[in-house]
Amino acid sequence: MSLLDDEALWSSSVVANCEMNRERGLASYRRELGTDLALRPGALWVDLCCGSGKALAEAARDDVTIIGVDLVDHHVPARPGLSFVVAPVDQWEPAEPADLVTCVHGLHYVGDRLGLLTRAASWLTPTGRFVASFDVDGVRRADGTPFGRTLTKALREAGFSYDSRKRLVGYEGAGRLELPFAYLGADDEAGPNYTGQPAVHARYAPL
Repeated sequence: MSLLDDEALWSSSVVANCEMNRERGLASYRRELGTDLALRPGALWVDLCCGSGKALAEAARDDVTIIGVDLVDHHVPARPGLSFVVAPVDQWEPAEPADLVTCVHGLHYVGDRLGLLTRAASWLTPTGRFVASFDVDGVRRADGTPFGRTLTKALREAGFSYDSRKRLVGYEGAGRLELPFAYLGADDEAGPNYTGQPAVHARYAPL
């Protein structure tokens, strides 16, 4: 089949109309990510594929900085400490190191999601945390078969944690990481994933 490049993927109806994270509140974020999302004064939290930003608005305080990034411009009003960026998450990066980087069910719609994992880890402060919903079944070989344990082993060897039951990937501390896979393109006709929503498969060649 013909795989989509980044620009074609951003225009895909599967990506443009995804509903996974539109209206999630802070309690849903905590439940999905398995963390309390506590922020110390002065902290920077970056949320990728933030949807409407409802959860971020609930967490906003004058003494922290929260940035929500999403391809679709459909956000709650900004407020002190909270701002939004309309951009592809696989091209954007923060201007300064982040204390917390999250992504709730957004990686299902990203093409080079392994590249985004390594980039997100590089954004962290030495004590920063990255945690995201991540389905290893959505990362496939050129022929469409899943990498499975080959991928989870590579993630852990690079320093990531992966919870296969909760489907969460994480990283702690600043890292300049590489994963042994070359991105080939995306398949937006993959159908529903474990969430029941249509998702995207990312295709890679092992290095």
